[in-house]
Amino acid sequence: MNLKVLLAAFSTVFLAELFDKTELAVLSLAAKEKSKLSIFLGAMLAFFLATLLAILFGDTLARFVNPKMIRYISAAIFLVAGLLILAGKL
Repeated sequence: MNLKVLLAAFSTVFLAELFDKTELAVLSLAAKEKSKLSIFLGAMLAFFLATLLAILFGDTLARFVNPKMIRYISAAIFLVAGLLILAGKL
């Protein structure tokens, strides 16, 4: 296991997910429901599966497309989405 990669993945995902719409949905469920353990386990299972799919898709994609190009395309998508959100189009 590569500790540097582990810490990079943790910090990137933690900061990206902090106060996003998924966390707000979990916060809302926690305020409404009594079973906090069920909410925690359900959210962790969903995040686990979403992450697993992203890893599998990313690994497959990297076999056909240069990983550097994937980063550039991802950055462009985030930039366009951010601009559209700022413009009120998204």
